[in-house]
Amino acid sequence: MPTIVDKVKAVQASINEKLAQIGREANEVLVVAVTKTHPVEIIEAALRAGIRHFGENKVQEARRKLPFIREPYEGFHYIGRLQTNKINALLELEPILIHSVDSLNLAQNLNKRCEAKGRVQDILVQVNTTGEQSKSGCEPEEAIELVQQISTLPHLRVKGLMTIGLMSDDAEGTRPSFRLLKGLFEELKAKENAGYEMRWLSMGMSGDYLTAIEEGANLVRLGSVLFGERDYGGVK
Repeated sequence: MPTIVDKVKAVQASINEKLAQIGREANEVLVVAVTKTHPVEIIEAALRAGIRHFGENKVQEARRKLPFIREPYEGFHYIGRLQTNKINALLELEPILIHSVDSLNLAQNLNKRCEAKGRVQDILVQVNTTGEQSKSGCEPEEAIELVQQISTLPHLRVKGLMTIGLMSDDAEGTRPSFRLLKGLFEELKAKENAGYEMRWLSMGMSGDYLTAIEEGANLVRLGSVLFGERDYGGVK
């Protein structure tokens, strides 16, 4: 049975093979391990295997785990839906990147809390590229204006865009979503100013990350391909 070390090596090899096939630089893609429902021991095993960044979907779960992680890491990412009443608790964990800012109201609340803490926070703007009501994210036609509005807030730095593709067994089915986000990313990059930087294109999960890389992703969020299926075991 493959170990976490085996799985991390296999994922990195598949990414580098794909990058070589499409003429992109090796190690150009950042892997964020999605550790939702997995215990500290599993997170530490992944860190020992070479993972440097990991992400959690829920603030309360992250608060239970982060204080007990002893292995060094480069970044904790918050990748779930962010409620305004959880902002202070999240900021205490010092996330390197918040992936899920999808409205001006949320951004303004986050900016206000960051100001109170004397902190400047890097964020991504989440875009709903599939039209599914179950998914968070601003509408694609609103994304450019939203980025520009958030870029005026002094305690936030927009560092790119994020989307969640179609939940489908066919990775090809989600390619149009990724292509749409890449188009918005490039349009914003052409208008870049001091208020924002299109550094990260966060798209692609365990079932479609190679497709996302083909469409330009440089950050992928991987859970089951590294850890197996989630065992919720009462975790909320």
